[in-house]
Amino acid sequence: MSEKTTFLQQLKEIGVVAVIRAASADAALAASHALVRGGVTGIEITFSTPNAADAIARARRELSGALVGAGTVLEIADLEAACDAGANFLVSPHTDAALIARAVQRGVPFLAGALTPTEVVSAFRAGAACVKLFPGSAVGPSYLKALRGPLPHIPLMPTGGVDEHNLGEWIAAGAIAVGMGGNLVQGTPDAIEAVARRVSVALSHARA
Repeated sequence: MSEKTTFLQQLKEIGVVAVIRAASADAALAASHALVRGGVTGIEITFSTPNAADAIARARRELSGALVGAGTVLEIADLEAACDAGANFLVSPHTDAALIARAVQRGVPFLAGALTPTEVVSAFRAGAACVKLFPGSAVGPSYLKALRGPLPHIPLMPTGGVDEHNLGEWIAAGAIAVGMGGNLVQGTPDAIEAVARRVSVALSHARA
């Protein structure tokens, strides 16, 4: 079994990737712990977070059962730092062939952002393990379902506008997983944990 196939199985199993944009590495780590306590084990720490690579490295050490990745990877330098920190996966809001190629060289799955059919196919052909459908709020679950018709071989993870209430619609439309940011990761660690628990229940219901 290839590393890409293994990653996609893991991504499908966790179902939800929490997108963390924090004011500091410590805040990102606290949010990560709260999410895992609440049952959300997909963690994406974005490079808009100060010292993001440090937060990723610490989360990898402290959260052994989680899948910890780097988000908002825009530059090769960020990609290298994330890989060196042990990121399990890399995410960008756009498609950059050079970034994808370097991720493939480093052996780390890359989720490239795309929206239109042309962008989705281009991202996948460039080597993206999965395509981040972004922003999901601009199109909705019916759009993803329509894409899945002619492109069933391309794994899609919608991000943007996904919450505990519509998560089931996205999963039913064919999403391999969903990315959730502000609807999940905001407030105190206790608040984040509480929402994570509700999201975990919603995911279980969606899969029932």
